[in-house]
Amino acid sequence: MKEKLNVNNLNKCIKEYKNLAHYLNILVIFSILSLGVYILNKLHVFSFFCSFLKVMTPLFIGVLFAWLLSPIIDKLIEKKVPKVVACVIVYTILIGIIFIILALFIPNLISQIKDLIAAMPNILKELKEIVNSILGNNDSASVNHIRKSIFKTVGDISTSFSTTLPETLIGGTKSFISVITTSILGLMISFYLSYDYHLMTKKVYSFIPKKYHDNAKDLIRRINCSLRSYLQGVFVVMLLVFISQAIGLTLAGLKAPLIFALFCAITDIIPYFGPWIGAVPAIIVGFTISPATGIFTIISIIIVQTLENNFYQPLIMGHTMKLHPVVIMIGLLIFGHFFGIMGMIIATPLVAVIKIIFGFTNEKLHLMDNLLENIKNS
Repeated sequence: MKEKLNVNNLNKCIKEYKNLAHYLNILVIFSILSLGVYILNKLHVFSFFCSFLKVMTPLFIGVLFAWLLSPIIDKLIEKKVPKVVACVIVYTILIGIIFIILALFIPNLISQIKDLIAAMPNILKELKEIVNSILGNNDSASVNHIRKSIFKTVGDISTSFSTTLPETLIGGTKSFISVITTSILGLMISFYLSYDYHLMTKKVYSFIPKKYHDNAKDLIRRINCSLRSYLQGVFVVMLLVFISQAIGLTLAGLKAPLIFALFCAITDIIPYFGPWIGAVPAIIVGFTISPATGIFTIISIIIVQTLENNFYQPLIMGHTMKLHPVVIMIGLLIFGHFFGIMGMIIATPLVAVIKIIFGFTNEKLHLMDNLLENIKNS
């Protein structure tokens, strides 16, 4: 007599199998990421790559924009628009948007930078008074040490600010001109790359043996879809955070709200930690103006973060990366340890690429299935 199949036990085994496979995936991705970063760092690959990237920045900008804009150009070509005309239309709109944003943003930003520079001595003075009021009349050795350390830091900032201000302004002007020049060159390169984008991809495939073409195209398609969706979503979320934060910080009465809103938008790229990294300078400056400004600054930041977490991210980003929060946190910790803030910015897309490559390899070679089968039989 055949033994009756227990459906509940079978479902339980399947669930445990899936959970084990999921955590093994996380473990493998973490191991690959840690080992890869460690080896590349020891071989000084990253320092070489950073130096190379500085020299080749216009080319990098050109490749990035050509890659991001290629789907739009392809859609215009599908509608019988000639390739040259499609490229001209897309880049004319892009340059027009950039010009409008700069025309509206740069004059206000320069004005607010001047206001912040003028207010900086008072801000530092108020910061000292806040520290004194917090620490009170406590004369213990530890409190005095903290007080002296903070005052020394504030004093160093004040001295450095006053002595290096002319050099900083000149250097900032040169950097701004350099950024504009590099961006123009990058967009010019991007235009030519966009025109020959598919021709270049065919050249890349020509270096791959024909029998692997289908797999290579499938893998690249998956990476392109994931990264393109992520970057496009990030840009839109940054813009919304900047606009929301600029309005909120202006209403809060913060000096130079555009500067702090821009900083919040940039740091917002970093998952989990970024919003609070961007919030700290704004809150500190807010409290140096007045307790009410500081409180309203905190309220503004909380409201914008609530909007982002509940509306911006779900509607725009969705689940583009499809990464477990633990994997994202691990990536942030590893890249943040080796490369600081810049490492935390690039961590999520790089981890996503590693996950896609590992998932694709596992799908073709059944690595995890074989591993789990060996564990089950041992």
